[in-house]
Amino acid sequence: MKHLTFVLLLTAISFAGLAQNKDAIVGKWINSLNEAHIDITKRGDKYFGKIVWLKDPKDEKGVTKIDLKNPNEKLRSKPIVGLEILKNFVFDDGRWTGGTIYDPKSGKTYKCNMKLNGKDELDMRGYIGFSLLGRTEIWKRVK
Repeated sequence: MKHLTFVLLLTAISFAGLAQNKDAIVGKWINSLNEAHIDITKRGDKYFGKIVWLKDPKDEKGVTKIDLKNPNEKLRSKPIVGLEILKNFVFDDGRWTGGTIYDPKSGKTYKCNMKLNGKDELDMRGYIGFSLLGRTEIWKRVK
């Protein structure tokens, strides 16, 4: 009986540790189109992500791709590689919420929530207004 109680307690502690791992998303991820690697980092209590690799970093003329669609004209000359596209996420009840995701292809910023599926898949839910009015992409951890 003591052995069973110990095993159950150990199992409960293990699952509690998994559920509380706020930093589980930290690391490199590849987007659903396999076009970019995004490095997610933690600064203070918030999580951010920047593009660190592009499949095609240069345009058809061989020039480094820049953030041409940015609504802020002053930022349109910034290279896509190095661009911070995930901002201000906080961990809340097994999800990372309250942040935004920037799409350099359109120049638009969306609200976003993130949730892990296992340790190597990240559900990215971008939306306008309500989460129901959005789109989910699945990013994979880069190994």
